[in-house]
Amino acid sequence: MTGSAVKILVVDDEPPIRKLLRVGLTAQGYEVQEAPNASAARQSVAADMPDLIVLDLGLPDKSGYDLLQEWRDEGLFMPVVILSSRTDEAGIVKALESGADDYVTKPFGINELGARISVALRHRLQQQGEKAIFQTGGLSIDLVKRIVKVDGNEIKLSPKEYDILRVLAQHAGKVLTHQFLLKQIWGPAADVQYLRVYVRQLRQKVEQIPDQPHYITTETGVGYRLREPD
Repeated sequence: MTGSAVKILVVDDEPPIRKLLRVGLTAQGYEVQEAPNASAARQSVAADMPDLIVLDLGLPDKSGYDLLQEWRDEGLFMPVVILSSRTDEAGIVKALESGADDYVTKPFGINELGARISVALRHRLQQQGEKAIFQTGGLSIDLVKRIVKVDGNEIKLSPKEYDILRVLAQHAGKVLTHQFLLKQIWGPAADVQYLRVYVRQLRQKVEQIPDQPHYITTETGVGYRLREPD
């Protein structure tokens, strides 16, 4: 990405959706290109690589998931934000596991999508490695000393609870799938119930109201997201 406007390719077969995104994202300062199907999207990427792609899963000639998988297999790792219907949970998970950066479900607000795009672009610009201190609101994590504080008070976490929080902090602002977290913490054969139990315990320690989490939010049917850093 350069000092010129960030280029976003919108891949969606519905003209009203493309118009909404073109108008809304242009107003946010992005340069918007459009493709109505997978074939046109591949041609657009080959001709002029975008900085980010907004990709609908339900394309007429090929699923968005398959198109994303092809790009990743070809070594193309531009940020991708998925558009999906609310019944596409399995497709969303597959896309995230294949390297999508985030998703929004239809119907959606243009400001919500803009926020997801900003997070995805920031993640791709970040240098490798972790900052020593992660801070979001009253939650702070010293990633060197492994000290967690809420509103200045140190919180004692079990090793697994800390590991979950650390991985979430490394990807703060992005949704992490159940399977991604399980592989990172327990290995590929682990049961998702382990994750749910530890996340529930973690919320009891870091959230003011555990049943209404402020920091660790649930993406239903997909995974968890830690609030962006300050």
